[in-house]
Amino acid sequence: MTVRYYTSPWSFWRLLDASLTIEDWLYAANDAMECLAGLPSILEGLPLLETISAIQSERQFGPDHWRLSRFKQLYYQLVRPLLPGFLRTPLRTLLLSRQRNGFALNWPTEDRYVRFQFDVVRHLLEKKQLDSIPFIHFWPGGKRFAFVLTHDIEGPLGQNFVRELINMEERYGFRSSFNFVPEKYRVDPDLISELKERGFEVGVHGLKHDGRLFSSKAVFDARAKLINCYLKQWDAVGFRSPMTHRNPEWMQALDIEYDLSFFDTDPFEPMPGGTMSIWPFQMGRFIELPYTLMQDHTLMVTLGETTPRLWLEKVDFIEKYCGMALVNTHPDYLKNPKHFAIYEAFLQQMRERDGYWHALPREVARWWKKRTELDFDAVNDNLKTILPEGAIGTIRLCKNGKRLEIIVKALPNHANTA
Repeated sequence: MTVRYYTSPWSFWRLLDASLTIEDWLYAANDAMECLAGLPSILEGLPLLETISAIQSERQFGPDHWRLSRFKQLYYQLVRPLLPGFLRTPLRTLLLSRQRNGFALNWPTEDRYVRFQFDVVRHLLEKKQLDSIPFIHFWPGGKRFAFVLTHDIEGPLGQNFVRELINMEERYGFRSSFNFVPEKYRVDPDLISELKERGFEVGVHGLKHDGRLFSSKAVFDARAKLINCYLKQWDAVGFRSPMTHRNPEWMQALDIEYDLSFFDTDPFEPMPGGTMSIWPFQMGRFIELPYTLMQDHTLMVTLGETTPRLWLEKVDFIEKYCGMALVNTHPDYLKNPKHFAIYEAFLQQMRERDGYWHALPREVARWWKKRTELDFDAVNDNLKTILPEGAIGTIRLCKNGKRLEIIVKALPNHANTA
């Protein structure tokens, strides 16, 4: 099975101009291809949509990208189960930090695909001699970017810390999603009920968290059936794979609305790589929500940061391009007071910002699916009645000296329902 990807420039931008043709888009995209310079040679000569598919699926890194090396397979099967917990973290830090050498993408900010999408529409406006053009804005209410909090609970100690974590998040006005491992520890059903009652979200984090989920297609298919049972039991619609092991084709067996197992760029994961996208996108049956802020373990342990500076710097980049700032943290790590203080400082500073849409993963996935699938050619006259307030915007091409830049500005409409 080959997974299809639908983030063509025209489906990404959702421009409200019926006069634009596919030929116009292809002309503009061809001129913007220089933004992708320096990527693996496998992309050379591919048609536009195949290029984007290879980038977002990570196929640009070769056919064996989703297969763990023999060394890593032996580590998860034989070594890791015997290691005491206090040795796993330093060993993981040592091994994965070496992967940064020779990493094909930029990190922590990879901007080539981002600049490509914006350069496409810049060339399009120039070709059509337009100063501005209306479009379906990236986020409801004309918000500049989306802000999403997610957590993976790896063990019982992390589960025991969840209530303290959500109490803190609530104080700052935030809600988040929590992904549980069904068959590694006893998942507390009362905690799941409480999270939902308090406006948080629950998802599934693999099955056993043993590094073997993708050891073979037969193993994955067998476990996927059980994962789907837990999704139904918990009334959950989202999934993240443990240790972000992943295979976009196999994962089509999951009964989910969205997945959280991919990222825009990350050299420190067991499968390093990235989709290069700071926005959601269609991945076959479901919406992919890549995390775009480095994981807490990378920030606080691998890099030894003592402040949320790197998170906030990446948020500035994401805001500039109207992307999605999605972070993945672990209650198992945040129970360390020093790590908890960094996370709280991050939320404090985000609370002081404005102009973003704070939402749960399922809300972001459903909005992006609706935005992508809306047939505005057929309902153009009624767009203002079927989209939420502020969802119709304009892209304006401005001269700034000799440099052209795109200004995205949301315009109000008269709808009052999503």
